[in-house]
Amino acid sequence: MSGTHSPVQDNEKGESEHASSAQVGIVTSTFTPEDEARLTRRILLKTDTRILPILSILFLCSFLDRTNVGNARIIGLEDDLGISNLQYNQGLAVFYATYIASELPSNLILKALTPTVWLPLLTALWGIITMCLGFVRSFASFFAVRALLGLAEGGLLPGIVLYLSGLYTRREMALRIGIFYTAASLSGAFGGLLARGLSAIGPRGGLEGWRWIFIIEGLITVVAGAVAYLLLPTSIATASYLTPEEKEFALLRLQGRTQSTGADRFDPVREREEKFKWSEVRRGIFNVQVWLSATAYFAILSGLYSFGLFLPTIVNDLGITDSPNETQLWSVIPYAVATPITVLVALLSDRLNRRGMLMLVTLPISIAGYATIANVESAQVRFAMTCLMAIGMYASVPPVLVWNSNNSAGHYKRATTSALQLAVANCGGFVATFVYPSHEGPLYHKGHTICLALLVYAWFAILANVLWCAKINKDKRNGKYAQYEGSGDDRDPKFIMVL
Repeated sequence: MSGTHSPVQDNEKGESEHASSAQVGIVTSTFTPEDEARLTRRILLKTDTRILPILSILFLCSFLDRTNVGNARIIGLEDDLGISNLQYNQGLAVFYATYIASELPSNLILKALTPTVWLPLLTALWGIITMCLGFVRSFASFFAVRALLGLAEGGLLPGIVLYLSGLYTRREMALRIGIFYTAASLSGAFGGLLARGLSAIGPRGGLEGWRWIFIIEGLITVVAGAVAYLLLPTSIATASYLTPEEKEFALLRLQGRTQSTGADRFDPVREREEKFKWSEVRRGIFNVQVWLSATAYFAILSGLYSFGLFLPTIVNDLGITDSPNETQLWSVIPYAVATPITVLVALLSDRLNRRGMLMLVTLPISIAGYATIANVESAQVRFAMTCLMAIGMYASVPPVLVWNSNNSAGHYKRATTSALQLAVANCGGFVATFVYPSHEGPLYHKGHTICLALLVYAWFAILANVLWCAKINKDKRNGKYAQYEGSGDDRDPKFIMVL
């Protein structure tokens, strides 16, 4: 390594120098290209192996604890509680109402409490609440506990996206989101297998088998929250697994001040010192990109959530299995098929530095699946279509999930766009709870057609967002954003929008 540089633990002086030079866009890295390549490999390997497994477990628990009600439903939940199909759907709907309401406030709180406290705390809380679902005895208690569960879970995903944006450059985010998001598709596979095993515990201790699904999975979630609290670092600058040299270079990478990351402008030092301003929140809310991507994501999640909630019911109604337990096993297959393809698409998204453009390719896969399953009667063909539905929807999520974060700079603007996108998108949960009423089985033509129409809308919204981002980049090249040069946020002409 050539030249000299101050160790990262000399912090205040070194970081202020980094921040001031980053503001004027000066690349000050004194590392040789060989050093940069070596350190980048080491930092990414260490961060990937220390951070992503923990976040994947939290997200796996999140999806297990929100969709296990679908597994419990087919083995007696409704009958034992004496609730109707409408009341069951109302219980699902209140979860999404409180989930959505908590997302933006949670992201604004996250900076004050730090991700290493807030994310594990939320996880432990919803784990306890999930355990309480195993003891409900009526619709009223089922409704109340589902409301509390949504309130606790709502902050996790926007918090994770915000947290990861302080650990990776823009061109590295989609793959990492894809890796931990596969926990969602794996949760469908793992959840079906786990539910099959846990339901076999009961009736025991005066509790039916479906109750043990909630109790044991909730207990697992509490343990996962405790592990996350012990192992997650607050930021890249405090990561105990990095050496002082690696910490210094990691900060330079995030600031776009190395030869390989000049286009990935982000200053973690400035953002840690950023004071709250309502103007930044408004800048996030009144943003064309966030509304185009959020409504497209809403359409995707309408399909994805209904898929997760009702896949066991749909498979059961196909008549290709002999028992609910066998249905749990068959429902593993679509998730298992979607998982590797989700990771592959996320990898391509980062390699090509493209988000929306890849979604224009993946969404038609789900569109084809829904168009077919809505109009054919063959059970074998319709089951095959559930695999296409899963592939297209799950593979589209990592690119859309990181897109706003990639194109937002400034902590509170990015916190607002990330949470707002998810708040809008998670309204898809309301659609999901009502599009597959049991009396429309086994074909569910209306439900499949609604999801099909939403995914077609998503494709056009993504296309519009790609064109809008391209226009902003063109305007920046033509000098229309010159007054924001050196601003340190996404209005800076040097900040290039990802398409």
